[in-house]
Amino acid sequence: MTDYTAPLADMRFALREIAGIAEIAALPGCEQASDDLVDAVLEEAGKLAGGVLAPLNRAGDEQGSRLENGVVRTPEGFKEAYRHYVEGGWNALPFAPEHGGQGLPIAVATAVAEMWNAANMSFALCPLLNVGAVEALTAHGSPEQQRLYLPKLISGEWTGTMNLTEPQAGSDVGALRTRAVREGEHYRIAGQKIFITYGEHDMAENIVHLVLARLPDAPPGTKGISLFLVPKFMVGTDGSLGQRNDVRCVSLEHKLGIHASPTCVLAYGDNGGAIGFLVGEENRGMECMFTMMNNARLNVGLQGVAIAERAYQQARDFARQRVQGRPVTAKAAGAYPIIHHPDVRRMLLLMRAQTEAMRALAYYAAGAIDRARHHPEDAARERQQRRVDLLIPAVKAWCTDLGVEIASLGVQVHGGMGFIEETGAAQHLRDARIAPIYEGTNGIQANDLVGRKLLRDRGAATGELIADMRATERALANKPGDDLAALAQPLAAALDAVEEATAWMVEHGESDPPRTLAGAVPYLKQLGTVAGGWLMAKSALAARRRLAAGAGDAQFLSAKIATAVFFAEHFLPQAPALLPAIRGGATVTGFDLELL
Repeated sequence: MTDYTAPLADMRFALREIAGIAEIAALPGCEQASDDLVDAVLEEAGKLAGGVLAPLNRAGDEQGSRLENGVVRTPEGFKEAYRHYVEGGWNALPFAPEHGGQGLPIAVATAVAEMWNAANMSFALCPLLNVGAVEALTAHGSPEQQRLYLPKLISGEWTGTMNLTEPQAGSDVGALRTRAVREGEHYRIAGQKIFITYGEHDMAENIVHLVLARLPDAPPGTKGISLFLVPKFMVGTDGSLGQRNDVRCVSLEHKLGIHASPTCVLAYGDNGGAIGFLVGEENRGMECMFTMMNNARLNVGLQGVAIAERAYQQARDFARQRVQGRPVTAKAAGAYPIIHHPDVRRMLLLMRAQTEAMRALAYYAAGAIDRARHHPEDAARERQQRRVDLLIPAVKAWCTDLGVEIASLGVQVHGGMGFIEETGAAQHLRDARIAPIYEGTNGIQANDLVGRKLLRDRGAATGELIADMRATERALANKPGDDLAALAQPLAAALDAVEEATAWMVEHGESDPPRTLAGAVPYLKQLGTVAGGWLMAKSALAARRRLAAGAGDAQFLSAKIATAVFFAEHFLPQAPALLPAIRGGATVTGFDLELL
C-alpha cells in the first residue's frame, strides 16, 4: 500500500473558492480563520495524517480489534496515535470555546476530517461519532450535562457513541425495545444495541453512550422514543470517574472492512440496569438524535471523498510504476508505464474528476453550515439552512456511492494485482462499502431528499439552488471563444433536466407517493451530479481568474480547468439520461412481487 499525501493545494482551493472561507472568516465567531491559520492547520493535519495515521491503516486492517474478557483491544499503534491526536488539540477544532473548543469553522474541520478518513478510515470513525455526541449535548443537554461531559468530549479525552440499532430494529428505529425506567433523578436502561462503532475500546478513559430507549408509558413508534446519556464509568459532580456502569460489550461484529474499528454489540442492564440521564425531553429523543445524525451524514459523505482520494493516489502511483505493453501513442518501441495507455488514463481521470467534484460539494455544504450558524442576518441564516437541509442527503449518498465506484476503479487500474490484498487496493474497496449503508442507507437519504426536503416546500429550496447554478451557467456562456465556454452547454442541459425532474417530483409527490419515491434514488444521483458539475464549473472560473491575474501555480490551475471540462463531458450528460428512471416509478411499483 502506498503512502498517503494530503492534497493540500486542492483542499485550499476548495476552501477558498467553493466554501468561501474568507467570507466565513468575516462572520461573528469565525474571525480566527485567517488564511495563515487555515494553512498552518492544514499543514500540521497533513503531517499527522500521512506520518502517523496512514502507516497504521494496513496493519490495522490485518490485525483488527479484538475482544478479550470484555475488554476491546485496538490494533497496535492506535492508542498512541489517538494520544497524539488528543494532545494536538485536533478533536477540539470546530467546537465552542466556552467548553474548551477552538471555535474554527466547520469548513476547516471538514477539510481536516477528510485527511483522517483518507489516511485511516477505521481510526477516524472514533472522532466522527464523538463529534456527533458533542453536537447533540451542545444542542439538547442540560447545563449540568454540558458542564460535566462536554469539556472531556471536546478535548477527546472521552469519546462518544450513538446507540440506535437493535437486532429487530435497523432503519426502523421506532421498533426498538430498549427500556428506560424512571428512578429518581436518573433512569435504568436495559436492552441490547448492535453495530455500535467504538462502543468499547482502549483509547480513552471513558465512553459516553447516547442511547435511544422507550419509557414504559411511551406512545408507540418514533414518537415514544427518548434519548439518554449512559456513561461507561459514572462521573462525579467534580468530573472524577466512579464505578463502572452496567453496560458491557458482549461481542464484536465480523465485517467486510474497517476491521480496526470495533463495531460492538452492547448489553445494557444485565446486572440491574445501566444508569442513564435524560437528554432533552421524554419522548422527543428522535429530535435530539437527528442533531447527531445530520452531522454524521455530512462526515460519512466526506468518507466517500476521502476513500476516493486515497484510492486515486494509490492507483495513480501504481500506474506510473507498472510497466506493461506499448501504448498506441508511443513513438518508440518498448514497454511503458501503464499510465500511457489511453484507457488507464481515462480511468484515472474518472477517479480524479469525481473526487474533486465530491470534495467541492462536501466543502460547500460545510460552508453553508457555517453561514447558517453565524451569519448576522436572520434571512441569510434561514436561506443557508435550507441549502444545508437540501444538500446533506446528496452529500451523504452521492459521495459514498461514488466512493465505492472509485475504489473499485482503483482495483481495476491495478489489474490482477488489485485483487491481491498485498497491494492494499482491495482494502479501500472493502472499507468504502459500509458508507452507503450506515447513518441511514442511501435509499433512505433519497427518500428524505424527496419526501421531506423537496415536497415540504414544493421545490422552493431546490429552485434557489438551481437559480444559483444558472448564474454560473450564464457566466460561462459569456465567454465566447474561451475554453470555459465548452462547459456552458453541458451544464445548461443538465440544469434543464434537474429542473424538469424537480417539477415532476413536486407535481406527483402528493398524488402518487410510491411512484415518486421509486424514482428518488435516480433523482438524488441527478442532483448530486449536477451540483458537482456546477461547483466544478465555479472552480474552473476561479482558476481562469487566478491565471489571468498571475496568482497561483499555473500548472495546478490549468489542471483545474481541464478536470472541470472532463467532468462536464463525461458526467453532466447523465442528468438528462436519468429522467426516464426518475419518472419510471410506475414500472417499479407495478412489478409483480412474485416475479422478483
